[in-house]
Amino acid sequence: MTHTALAPFETAHLERAHRRQARIELLENQITELAAHIHAATYRLLELIREFDQCEGWSGPGLRSCAHWLNWKCGIGLGAAREKVRVAHALKALPNISDTFRSGEVSYSKVRAITRVATPDNENDLLMIARHGTTAHVERLVRNYRKVKRLEALEKDNVRHAKRELSWYFDDDGSLVLRGRFTPEQGAVITKALESIMDKDFKQHVPAATFNDQTQPESEPIACRRADALVQMAEGHFAGPSRECSSGDRYLVHVHTDIETLKVDGEGAEAEIEDGGCVSAETSRRLSCDAGVVHWLENPDGKPLSVGRKTRTIPPAMRRALKRRDGGCRFPGCTCTRFVDAHHIKHWADGGETRMDNLILLCRRHHRLVHEGGFGIQKDAGERVTFTDPAGEVIEPGPETRFSGNVFTLKAANHQSGIHITPRTGECRWLGERMDDDLAVLGMLQKE
Repeated sequence: MTHTALAPFETAHLERAHRRQARIELLENQITELAAHIHAATYRLLELIREFDQCEGWSGPGLRSCAHWLNWKCGIGLGAAREKVRVAHALKALPNISDTFRSGEVSYSKVRAITRVATPDNENDLLMIARHGTTAHVERLVRNYRKVKRLEALEKDNVRHAKRELSWYFDDDGSLVLRGRFTPEQGAVITKALESIMDKDFKQHVPAATFNDQTQPESEPIACRRADALVQMAEGHFAGPSRECSSGDRYLVHVHTDIETLKVDGEGAEAEIEDGGCVSAETSRRLSCDAGVVHWLENPDGKPLSVGRKTRTIPPAMRRALKRRDGGCRFPGCTCTRFVDAHHIKHWADGGETRMDNLILLCRRHHRLVHEGGFGIQKDAGERVTFTDPAGEVIEPGPETRFSGNVFTLKAANHQSGIHITPRTGECRWLGERMDDDLAVLGMLQKE
């Protein structure tokens, strides 16, 4: 037998190659094991989010939803936060997926995809794909399944649309008899219009004397009122838009108040809405923050003596500059950029000037909370804006930056929970075979 001796440099090269391969295997095991720990920890995170949302723990500082709280306090993007809240609630009805996710066997990406279509009947089929396929396989299955379901729903819509009809004939006594069939969305528009006309007509024609403590107001049968409302709809079509005011003014809400009511400590009466009803003094302050103002002088009998021109409290140029500066609502944790109002930090009725340093953008919800909800805004000399809750506590402008965990505590927490994770726990079992998309979707449809 002939032996070939390796040169010293070849021996050194092989040793380096072995060490490199051993290092790669170690890194691979550490990555897969830690990923499985993160999957298990993500399930725990979603459990906490679901409980927090059910308790509405996020509602204290005036936020819109649990997703907005996660965006503010945890630094999670708003879209990703909404998905986490959705998945957290979906898992409650899916015990098998929850158990598998809790043990770190499947990733959040796979769970996020399958919870879009999962039910107690088909969750095992989806789990089988999730365990033996990649995330791409799972997402493709969900996408194809939802496409089939959309086509089924579209076919139903097309059938309903094709069956829509309206027919009529004149009865023996000369009455017109109508018979109709409409799509759901058409029916919703028609019924809402009829109800609106019926309510308005009812308030105008039922005298106040017909109300008492024991009886309901006298009225014609509801079927008769529907017939009258339909006639009014037809008459309104022929009458066209009202010519008593411009197209813009027809959609304005007119609130009548006085300067004493608008002051912060004002003792004036409630503000009156032109078409009926009243709003509180604080509501009128909110509405006048960013609105058109007409100075109207009346005598003690309510007769107008002089009417000034309508002016905007916030000039258009200043509003553009304000939008560029703030971008959207400035309330902590809010991401709203549309339908925002310009708020006077010191109201103009109290002597506050309409200047950039006295204005701030707020969405409709937070503008109402600042006026009617007891929240406050302060601004110091350094241009720093501070928000306070109804109790006077300062609302922090962003998430806390303390670090509350590390890899070792994560592993220890999973171990204490009885979750035993190895580098192969979350490993994909796919061996390269081709997934039969049609068969996979058909299997899910048969479970319904």
